[in-house]
Amino acid sequence: MDFTGKTLWITGASSGIGKAVAIEFSYKKAHLILSGRSEEALHKVASVCQNNGSTTWVVPFDLGDEKSVREAAKTVLEKEKIIDGLYHFGGVSQRSFVDETPLSVDRRIFEINFFGTITLTKAVLPIMIKNGGGQIGVTTSIVGKFGISYRSSYSASKQALHGFFESLRAENVKNKILVSMIIPGRIQTNISVNALNKDGDIYNKMDAGQDQGKSVSTTAKIIVKKLQRERKEILVGGSELIMVHIRRFFPRLYYYLSSRIKPL
Repeated sequence: MDFTGKTLWITGASSGIGKAVAIEFSYKKAHLILSGRSEEALHKVASVCQNNGSTTWVVPFDLGDEKSVREAAKTVLEKEKIIDGLYHFGGVSQRSFVDETPLSVDRRIFEINFFGTITLTKAVLPIMIKNGGGQIGVTTSIVGKFGISYRSSYSASKQALHGFFESLRAENVKNKILVSMIIPGRIQTNISVNALNKDGDIYNKMDAGQDQGKSVSTTAKIIVKKLQRERKEILVGGSELIMVHIRRFFPRLYYYLSSRIKPL
């Protein structure tokens, strides 16, 4: 995958990994469509990307609002006749136990992480197929591979993304649709700060593990390099990634550890 001169749409581009990946893509002189909720923050990212030699278009929308997603897709696809890459970095995490979390919060997490993501994908996929192919990158999490406490619906929404996009890949090999599952561990972002608590309010605390995680700039370099190599799964993080392999090869050990791991 050569990103030079390509049209790439990045969600969650206003902060965190999405912002860092957008900036990394900008060195490839790509045309970047930048989306997220904060228009002001997106314009700041756009300015950096333009200084690096890329052209940009800021298209804000709310992943948790289907109408907002559809309107953004309509706006973009009326102007852009080719979307070479669609990269999903938008989403919300969770910090609450199953028995204290109302169903409304569970549904909200799924609306943002799962339904918002697949709504945009379903809008863009036909134009990719029509134009002979494209790449879709989907950010899940290591808890998209296994569950831990305090993350029930977050983990479930991310595992749902794995199932959906693996099916999409299987159906569209003939259409040259490349799918990469981006699986971060602990990265230095505000994901825990912006997570939802049991009341659906902002958690507003930085997890100690998150604060000590891999830097977001290094993470973005790894992600873009592996997207360029068309890797189907992109694991990025620190020693916590070993749990993915423990879950796969030593399930009994995983069951033992998963109830003892401090989730913060």
